[in-house]
Amino acid sequence: MLLSTVTALLISGAVIIYYDLSDFRQRTLQDLRTQADLLGQASVAALQFDDADTATAQLSLLRLRPQILAATLYGVDGKAFARYSAGGVTDLPLPTRVDDTAYRIDGDRLLLSRPILFDGERLGFIYLLANYPYRERLLRDVGIVVGVALFALAISMLISLWIQSRITRPVLRVSELARRVVEQRDYGLRADTGGDDEIGYLVQAFNDMLAEIGRRTAELESSNRRLGEEIHERRQASEEIRRLNAELEQRVQLRTAELENANKELEAFSYSVSHDLRAPLRSIDGFSQALLEDCLDSLDATGQDYLNRVRAAAQRMGVLIDDLLNLSRVSRAQLTLEPLDLSLLAREILAQLSEQEPERDVTVDIENGLLCRGDPRLIRVALENLLGNAWKYSARRERARIAFYLRDGEQGQAFCIEDNGAGFDMAYADRLFGAFQRLHDARDYPGTGVGLATVQRIIRRHGGDVWAEAEVDQGARFYFRLPAPTPDGDAS
Repeated sequence: MLLSTVTALLISGAVIIYYDLSDFRQRTLQDLRTQADLLGQASVAALQFDDADTATAQLSLLRLRPQILAATLYGVDGKAFARYSAGGVTDLPLPTRVDDTAYRIDGDRLLLSRPILFDGERLGFIYLLANYPYRERLLRDVGIVVGVALFALAISMLISLWIQSRITRPVLRVSELARRVVEQRDYGLRADTGGDDEIGYLVQAFNDMLAEIGRRTAELESSNRRLGEEIHERRQASEEIRRLNAELEQRVQLRTAELENANKELEAFSYSVSHDLRAPLRSIDGFSQALLEDCLDSLDATGQDYLNRVRAAAQRMGVLIDDLLNLSRVSRAQLTLEPLDLSLLAREILAQLSEQEPERDVTVDIENGLLCRGDPRLIRVALENLLGNAWKYSARRERARIAFYLRDGEQGQAFCIEDNGAGFDMAYADRLFGAFQRLHDARDYPGTGVGLATVQRIIRRHGGDVWAEAEVDQGARFYFRLPAPTPDGDAS
């Protein structure tokens, strides 16, 4: 409080002294300007008629203003015309510049010059030297401020002593009690409530707080005991869980080993199927071709037709075996995810199809910048099947069209491969992605019915989904979703 009081008094005293000294200077200057203007106007006639005695008489009136020590009246030529001296000053130096602000403070004296004008014509100027008791004024202001400050400090000291007795000491007693409670953890201690003022209310609130803390401490200790028992039980349960997890891990390792053995057996079986089935099929196809080439003259048209059918069935069986093996590999292949440009990949696949059937007139419309994140080998297999179907089922159109673009739908964005081919009946759409399921006659559109099943497995392994929309003879649209590439292009 004392520090705040001293600071406030110093700031306010400094402001008051600065304001008083500034006001004193302005009032002194204004008074001297007024006096100089009055003398100047009174001396106009004397200057015009070169009457120095009259001008001296006018300046002698300054004896009524004892603060003015001397004055000099100058003509337009800059020569002294009349003088007045009341303080032992015999001469005044001619100022170098005379205007409304031509004044100079020299210690405890103030020098002021003012022009003498008549009808806008300058007749001369007057120069005044006045007493300027700046130091006396400053000492007086400082004395007043110091006196007021001392008186205010005395009053502040008395108030501080009263506050210390009524507020500070009771608060310190409460603080000491709080320290004892913390050290002894005895919440039964209480402070003397004292009076019924604000400090008394504070002490009573502190006592109530101690009582509440004591009650909650007892509840907390009881809760801690129960919590300790629960922790012990949970520790036992955790140990049981670790034991069960160890058993489960052993079972998982056992099942993993069994699964790896099963996969190895499946690989061996796939190789066996591929080898054991292909060998007789090659024999059937080869001997059938040999019969057609060597015994063509001995066979009638019916026999030749039978042999051609045998060869076609054997070749179709070989394609079916390849598709089954590819479908099996898709389910077991390890995924390697990386950013892919589907637009570029689709153009490569359609270019290969166009090279195989250069006579076909197919309009291809592929949107640029179709990007995803996936396994390059598997995604290429999926696109080859989807684009191959679009190419195959639009073969009977004079002006076939295949489009690949990104579509915004109710379920979000999805890639779409569209054609204007044979289409299909949506009533059988649930059979579309099943293995060996065909919605068209194999004589019109050859195939094994495994391609779309392969596509579905590839898309689902990437966390996406695939579906189709079509109308009979109006084309088909196959939609699928794949993970989008990360912003930094990282495939992980």
